[in-house]
Amino acid sequence: MDTLKSVLVPINKEGYRFIAIFAVITLLLFLFTGAFLGWIGVVLTLWCVYFFRDPDRHVPTREGLMVSPADGVVQMIERAVPPEELGLGNDPMLRISVFLNVFNVHVNRVPLGGKVIKQVYRPGKFLNAALDKASEENERHAVHLQTEDGKDIVFVQIAGLVARRIICDLVDGQEVRTGERFGLIRFGSRTDIYLPDGVEPLIGVGQTMVGGETVIADLKGENKLGIAVEVR
Repeated sequence: MDTLKSVLVPINKEGYRFIAIFAVITLLLFLFTGAFLGWIGVVLTLWCVYFFRDPDRHVPTREGLMVSPADGVVQMIERAVPPEELGLGNDPMLRISVFLNVFNVHVNRVPLGGKVIKQVYRPGKFLNAALDKASEENERHAVHLQTEDGKDIVFVQIAGLVARRIICDLVDGQEVRTGERFGLIRFGSRTDIYLPDGVEPLIGVGQTMVGGETVIADLKGENKLGIAVEVR
C-alpha cells in the first residue's frame, strides 16, 4: 500500500492540459503509425504525468525553520546581490542555489512563513540553469518576503535551458505559511534563496533537497550541526 501511494501521487493542475495533449497524440500514433511509435507515446505520456506530480510534504512546524523552496541539488552557496527589481539595494546576501533536473518535482514551496512584500517577473534568456550567470541573465520571478519579526528573505524561480514558463501564484501583501505551494517551473530549472544577514545555512553544496521538508536554515538558533559549507 505504501508503494502504491508513492506512485499514485496527486498531479498539479498545471499538468492536466499537457497530459491530455500527450495522451491524444499517443492515441493518434497508435491509430495511424502503428504500435512502435504508439508505445513511445505511452512512455512520454507517463513521463509527463510523472513530471507534474505534486506529492504532499511533511513540513517542519518549529518556528524559525526555513525549508528548501524546491526539490533538487544544492549547486552553489555564495554571497550575491539580490535581484535589482526588488529594490533591496546592493548589499550581498548569502544565496543558496538549488538545481532541478527534469526528473525532480517542480512544484515550488514557500521557504518560511511571512508576508509577501513584493514579487516581480522579469523576462530574460534561457541559459543552462547550472551556469552561474543564470541567476542574473535568465527569465525569473523574484519574491521579497518579510517574516513576522522583520527579517527579509528573497526567493527566485529561474527558468532553465528547456524551461519555458514560470508560474507564481503569489500576490503583494499576501500572508503565507512555511511549506505552502506557491508555483511551478516547467521542464528543468533552478531556484535561488537569499538568507537574512547573520543566518548561516545548515546544508552543503551537493546535498539533495526535498522541497517543503529539508531544513536549510534556522532563524531562531545557531548552526549547531557543525556542517561545513562552501561559501564563495
